This record gives sequence, structure tokens and C-alpha cells, in this order.
Amino acid sequence: MSIKAFFRLDLRRLILLLAFATAAITLINGLYASYKVQRQLLIDQALENNFVYASKLAASTDNFLDAAQQQLAYSAMEITSQLHDESMLFQTAERLRKQTDSFNSVVIVDASGMVLATSPDTLQLQGEQLASPGALQALKEQRPLISAPYISAVGNLLVSISQPLFSTTGEYLGYIGGSLYLQKRSILNDLLGKHYYQDGSYIYVVDQNKRLLYHPQPDRVGNIVYNNTVIDAVTQGKSGTGRLHNSTGLEILAGYAPINNAGWGVVAQSPLSSTLTPLNTLMRTVVDHTLPLALITLLLIWWLARLISRPLWQLADSAQSMDESGSPNRIQDVRSWYFESSELKRAMLIGVSLLHNRMGKLQLDAQTDPLTGLSNRRGAENTLTLLKHEHTPFSILAIDIDHFKRVNDTYGHDCGDLALKSLALLMRACTRKDDQVCRMGGEEFLIILPNTNEQVALELAERLRLKVQNTEIEPIGKITVSIGIAGWNDQKVDTAYTLKAADKALYKAKAGGRNRCEGHHSAG
Repeated sequence: MSIKAFFRLDLRRLILLLAFATAAITLINGLYASYKVQRQLLIDQALENNFVYASKLAASTDNFLDAAQQQLAYSAMEITSQLHDESMLFQTAERLRKQTDSFNSVVIVDASGMVLATSPDTLQLQGEQLASPGALQALKEQRPLISAPYISAVGNLLVSISQPLFSTTGEYLGYIGGSLYLQKRSILNDLLGKHYYQDGSYIYVVDQNKRLLYHPQPDRVGNIVYNNTVIDAVTQGKSGTGRLHNSTGLEILAGYAPINNAGWGVVAQSPLSSTLTPLNTLMRTVVDHTLPLALITLLLIWWLARLISRPLWQLADSAQSMDESGSPNRIQDVRSWYFESSELKRAMLIGVSLLHNRMGKLQLDAQTDPLTGLSNRRGAENTLTLLKHEHTPFSILAIDIDHFKRVNDTYGHDCGDLALKSLALLMRACTRKDDQVCRMGGEEFLIILPNTNEQVALELAERLRLKVQNTEIEPIGKITVSIGIAGWNDQKVDTAYTLKAADKALYKAKAGGRNRCEGHHSAG
């Protein structure tokens, strides 16, 4: 099978192409639309889950900070009148630290910043003057507060929760404070560290300065995070959801909520890839289950397309040889099992019958000129029609014997016939096997040159003219011919126009003095 035949479009291929394309487009569009919808639902659900999660953790942390401040406030009332009792202050500090594990350490400080009691006593701060940021802030503001993270006197990164001490007359006496270590185990770490997923999700907490107070990676605690839209929003007291890329370039789905008591923010986030993993697995499963059914469907379509197209293909194949004697039997044997092919088969049988009748009649007509043995005008017309039907370009030589009437008048009609037959032999000798030499009538001849342009035809015409001019015909002597040339290569131009163009060129040659060749270059 040739490449051209392989890529030829027929009804079976068109049906298969349409069916396959429709099935493929429908399947792909359905899977894609389903994937897009499910993907967005998963993303929305993950964002909502992270937001709810962050809100719950923020509320839990708020509750813890409220409880811690209440513990400090109650202890402050107990010790306000007994700041001189060192044993009682130590017991109070110990109780606060051990009773609920709310604090990593507890200090009681007087108005000058000197430590009156501390727990655990391993801190060895009693009698020391505190100058840490948390202590200075508590002494300056003299109100309940939660400090920003800072490095303590013994080198711990911590947050301090403090409660002022006032006498019954309103005199400021100092404060009692509890600290939460950010880089060591603390109740804050316990509270937040219990909440984790197995899919890469995690939470972190930041203060108003965008410093990490809690993170699953302890070495990142204390770092300040820049260029993070979620952190920017939560440190402004906002809550909501957002999509962003984390510090490693991973796309993240985040929910965030503020911790109002401290001005902190909680962010719960999960990787987009982890969120979509179940969907991707599901889609692969769907495709795996769909492909066998799709293959069976395509095989069924192929079989049906073959069944539908087979009668039409057989009829089309028979149409290429309708002029052969066995074509009616081949058409009759075609199994046209549906209406359209049955009607086409009936029409072809009628057409074949008419064609064969016409061919039989044409065979009775003379196809050749009896004098010269050349094709006659009918043969020339059939050849031109066939060439046009096959889109084969050609050129025409319109030939006329100069002063032929004088030959007949001088030597008689028998000699005139001899001149015609001699010219026919010369024309055959100068032409190729596929060229058609015709006698159109009288002394007028036509040579049809398939796949020949006007320039080549003009060169052949000149050779023929010289050969005729130099050939002796007894008893006439020498004769000459005038030749007009026209070419055809345009389906929009009728072959009759090309014949007229060749005749015009012939008349031009005669008007120019005879025994010459003229081309007509506007014949298509």
C-alpha cells in the first residue's frame, strides 16, 4: 500500500476519526472537568479545615493565657501584704510552677527590679537586679501583660506573663511573673505540639513582630519571617485563609487566626501536593478502570464503521472500472444492507447499463479517419475530455497544409490524398507514443501533446514544419504547413477555448506568410 493510499480519507476512516475524536474528547473533558471540580473542593475544604483548626488552637491558647493570668492574679493578692516573708514567697513561686505546669519558671520581683523569690531555685537569681526586656517592660507599665520574646538573664528565649503587685493604698510594689520557654519543653509546646497531621501539615505561632514563637522545627523558633502574606495578615489581628509558597518554594494552603490576649497569631497549613494526593490516586484508579471499557468501545466502533462503510467502499471500487464487462456482476454482488447504499447500488446498475449501451454505440462509430488512419474529430474530443478529467496539462498543434486547394486543382484529388497520407506519416514520425495525432477534416490536422508546455510544443512544431518543408512527395514535390500552438493547464479553462486559441494562432501563422509556427500564450 502506498503512503498516499494509506492516508487517503474514505468513509470508514472518517467514521472512525469522528467516533474516536468524539469519544476521546468526551472522556477527556469529563475526566478533566471532574478533576477540576474535585480539586477545587479539596482545596476549599483544606483551607476551611486549616482555618477552623487555627481558630480552635488560637482559642485554646487564649484560654490558657487567661488561666495563667488568673493564677498570677490570685497569687498576687495572696502575697501583696507578705513581701517580707521570704519562705512564703518561695512556696508561692513553687506552687505556681508545679501546680499546673503552666510556667517553666516563676519570679517575684519588687518595685526596684530585685528578685525576691524564684522557682526553680537553680536559676540563682534571688537578690539579683533584673534588667531583661520583659522585666523592664513589667516594671515600666505596671499592668498585667504578656511580653514579647526575649533572652532571659540565664540565656533562655522566653515569653513572660506578669501581674503587678499593689498595696491596699495603691502603691506599686513589684510584680509576679511566669515564663514560657520557647526553645524547650513547655506547656505552650505541649498544647501546640499535640496537633499535627501525617500528611505534612503543621502549625506555627508568631508574635506581633513576625517572630516564630512555636514551630515544629525547634531551630526556627525565634526567627523573624518576612514576605509572608499570611503572617502579615494574622499579625494585624485578621483571620482567614490563603495560598502561598513557603520558604522552600512549596505551595501551601493556610488558615490563620489571632490570639487576642497576646497579639500573637496561629497558622495551620498543609502542602497543596498532600491535599491533592488522594484525588490524584482516585483519578488514576478511574482511568485504569475506564481504559478497558474505552478500548472495548473503540473496537465496537471500528467494527460498526467497517460494517457501514464496506458496501460503499465496494461500490466505489466498482465505480473505477464501470467500463469493464464484468462490472455489473461485481456491483450486483455488493451486499447493500441499508437504504443509502441500496439506492446507490441501484443507481450505479442503471448507470452501468446506460454506459455500456453508449459504449456499444460509440464502438459502431468510426473512431479513425479512413484515409490517414489517424484519430478523427470525435477521437480528439474524447482525448481532450479525458485529459481534463485526469487534470493532465497538454498542448495542441493546429496544423493546416498551405495552398492545399492548389495541389488538388493541379494534380488531382488522388495526389491530394497522397499528400494527406504523407503528412500523417511525417507527424507520427515526429511525435511520441502517447501523443494523439488527429485529422479534423480536409487539410486540417491536430496533434495533442499530454504533459507538454507551449515552449516544448513550439519546438516540436518547428521540427515538424522543417521536416515537411524538406520532404519530397512524388509527383507533387514539396509542401509546407502552418502551425498554431496553444497550451492548457487550468481547470477553470474549457478545452474548447484551448482549441480556439490554437486556431487563432494558426490563422496568425497563415496571415504572417504561411510555412511558420505561432504560439498563443494566453490559453490558460
